[in-house]
Amino acid sequence: MNEIIYKKVLAESVKELRVVAPRIAKARKAGQFVIVRANETGERIPLTIADADPKAGTLTLIFQEVGKSTLLLGSLEVGDSIQDVVGPLGKPTHVEEFGTVVCMGGGIGVAPMHPIAKAMKAAGNKVIAIIGARNKDLLIMEDRMKAASTELHVSTDDGTYGVHGFVTTILQSIIDSGEKINLVVAIGPVPMMNASCKLTAKFDLPTVVSLNPIMVDGTGMCGACRVTVGGKTRFVCVDGPEFDGHQVDFVELVKRQRAYLKQEDQSRQEFLQHPDKRCFETAT
Repeated sequence: MNEIIYKKVLAESVKELRVVAPRIAKARKAGQFVIVRANETGERIPLTIADADPKAGTLTLIFQEVGKSTLLLGSLEVGDSIQDVVGPLGKPTHVEEFGTVVCMGGGIGVAPMHPIAKAMKAAGNKVIAIIGARNKDLLIMEDRMKAASTELHVSTDDGTYGVHGFVTTILQSIIDSGEKINLVVAIGPVPMMNASCKLTAKFDLPTVVSLNPIMVDGTGMCGACRVTVGGKTRFVCVDGPEFDGHQVDFVELVKRQRAYLKQEDQSRQEFLQHPDKRCFETAT
């Protein structure tokens, strides 16, 4: 059991939890994730570690309430405990002094981008961070990303804050300025990562993406998180979560992400209608 000692609403449906997990906090590295289970009947879901404090023995988890499991997790309060927090899982981000690294975070993808930007900056890189959201109210972690980077750019789809456009709009302007970019890291919704890779491919810029497909056991045994990278099957939980974005089959990834939308919506609706959310069992 992992106690929640801090909770904050960052934006609509976006929650931040700080949980006690001393061994994971000490061992984790940028880019890794945990699998959590809110209660005994809860579904196992992967969440990237947004931050960690080894001295305090805590992890910061930031997530968006989309389906039943994240709604259940978001209903927990300070003083409650999460049934299971397993990790750190996945391969850490490859960090070295590349030169100039552009770290792009779209929507909730800003959360997993945060530790990567921090690590890249600590390694001596010039970190240009680009974060974006549909509108100003949905933008998260601006202050923390500013502290983690050399310079920060912000975009909103509707123009309510920062540059009117997408994160790729800003990346294109940086490329046009003649800035020498050595590496691009893009994390966010699949369409955002796909668009980022299509842009960087035009300029032969190495690009890393972090994938978050359906995942069950987190050890490579179930095969639920398989993706195609460079024409070969890879399991995100053990081979990733980061891959060469120019090699990812995004078309297949989207199809797999949408495979259980009907069941996911049914589970969400039943959860919302249930009088005691914490006792509601996972729909099958």
